[in-house]
Amino acid sequence: MGNIILGSNALLLGIVIFRLLGGDVSSGEYVLLVFVLGLVGILFWIYYGTSYELTQARGLVYRCGPLMGRVNINSITEVIKGKTLWVGYRPATSRKGLIIKYNRYDEIYISPSTNDAFIKKLLELNGDIKITEEAND
Repeated sequence: MGNIILGSNALLLGIVIFRLLGGDVSSGEYVLLVFVLGLVGILFWIYYGTSYELTQARGLVYRCGPLMGRVNINSITEVIKGKTLWVGYRPATSRKGLIIKYNRYDEIYISPSTNDAFIKKLLELNGDIKITEEAND
């Protein structure tokens, strides 16, 4: 995922720099260039601004660029390791993450830097969580 984001941003920034150095930019193209720079900024924000925090008081706090939220530790019922959630809420930047099931039907896909350490900390906070390992997809 990092290569895709960094490659896309390099391509978009290259186009902007090429157009600006060319010197023949119309006023309408400036609006497009500002839009492209905004898109580059959001992609960098998503990639470098993704984080997860686990505490008993606040629960699972996640941030992924403009997406942020919180899941109560006591509402988490299951963690699925080794499976990717292709549809749904995904504040994650990689394919090798965890599916967190909480409340009755809610689920979220996250990608902590170390799945095993994250699961260990989660079980310290709530030992009733079921851990399921799926075959890699």
